[in-house]
Amino acid sequence: MRNYIVLFAGCLLFHLVGTWSLPLIDRDEPRFAEAAREMRERPDFVVPYFNNQFRFDKPPLTYWFQVASYRIFGENDFAARFPSAIAAAFVALVLFGWGKRVRDEKVGWWAAIIFTLSLQTFIHGKAAVADMWLVLFVTLAHCAGYELIFGKQARNAQRPTSNIQRRWWWMFYISLALAFLAKGPIGWTPLLTLAVLKIRKRELHLNSRFHFVAGVVFMLALVCAWGIPALIRTNGEFFRIGIGKHVVERSIATMEGHGASSIWMYLALLPFYFVTVFASFFPWSIKLSALWKNLRAHRDSTDQFLLAGALIIFGVFTLVQTKLPHYTLPAFPLLALLVARRFDSLRLSGALPIAMTAVYLAIALFLSPFLARFFPSYNLARDSRPDLKPEMEFGAVDFTEPSLVWYFRDRTRRFMTPLKRKEAGEFMTRSGGRFVVLPTTAVAEIFPNVDASWRSYRASGFNIPKGRRVDLTMLLKPE
Repeated sequence: MRNYIVLFAGCLLFHLVGTWSLPLIDRDEPRFAEAAREMRERPDFVVPYFNNQFRFDKPPLTYWFQVASYRIFGENDFAARFPSAIAAAFVALVLFGWGKRVRDEKVGWWAAIIFTLSLQTFIHGKAAVADMWLVLFVTLAHCAGYELIFGKQARNAQRPTSNIQRRWWWMFYISLALAFLAKGPIGWTPLLTLAVLKIRKRELHLNSRFHFVAGVVFMLALVCAWGIPALIRTNGEFFRIGIGKHVVERSIATMEGHGASSIWMYLALLPFYFVTVFASFFPWSIKLSALWKNLRAHRDSTDQFLLAGALIIFGVFTLVQTKLPHYTLPAFPLLALLVARRFDSLRLSGALPIAMTAVYLAIALFLSPFLARFFPSYNLARDSRPDLKPEMEFGAVDFTEPSLVWYFRDRTRRFMTPLKRKEAGEFMTRSGGRFVVLPTTAVAEIFPNVDASWRSYRASGFNIPKGRRVDLTMLLKPE
């Protein structure tokens, strides 16, 4: 128990370092953070909203955890990111326990260390998004599935007979349900792992171990406990957009410019994840070639299970047309275990984790505060904070990133109004306090004669989603 406590506390502190000094990064982090805030304000824990509009992009599990975090720490960047750090620390615990059962405690430690110090884990363990919760529950499902097939209680039995095996059965299907509630159907990839094993190893008698019909019905019942009320409340729109657009359409078309725009580009990008893994899984990716050679020469049933789970995740996202490097993150715990099981043959050095920890902590402690100056929404909200009032309305012209909503609603509580250039002048002439954010180059065109009573703020920085520099001005009318 002491080792589990030390590991959890160490991983949690590692992931939390710097989360308070780097502003939320457009677009996903502010969307999640603000949706959780609006969920708390309504209060409505079934249907998420962003900027007073339905947000069907993701199921609600991450928002629920963020709401709980807000109640403890308040509504701020740290609180929005805190749940992801918790999830990442729990993944390390699962790997530690799984590694011990697979071989010994050394494998458990190495598996937890390898996952925690991978580049994508370092990034998403600090991010206010759903990915780390997806990783946790997919890993738990794989772990439970492994124990039902290869665990000590299951080796000489064709069906679960002990209380321990029944607990693994419950964990498997509950984890699948929670994985769906974190990020949708991609959380069900462990079922594909079992499908591969069922085809290749019929002697495992998976039907009698997993009772698939009862298990899937139970899993769907858990999902429907949220899903049916959400569908009724939105007249089916949650399914049409959440599944139809953000799952099906993402699979066959690019979204927000991430992926291939033609069939030839799609074919060219098929190896995308098998190339980007060398950056995403860094520094352990330097061992992947040796790992593959080792696996080709010799692999046991555990290797086959882990390899099948990892390759299925890579394969699914390879076929999906929308591509981002972090999509394959749920495979990293399985890769970590594969590498950890061969720490001798792969010559893993204890100096590498120490060096990477030092590098990551330096980035979090020193680089993050430096980068804060390049976040214009954050800086405009900070500079104008003394003049912001709860009843103020605000609009935005040619810059409507979610970060504006997150940072300004901390004080105004009104929702952002996207404006066309010809609408901005009339918006500011309305009665009551209000402000508008617009490109500095457009100020003279839209407001040739700025009222002397108005206050002006200016911030330059970087629009990360669009990959370009921006220079913004905020005009505030006090009353």
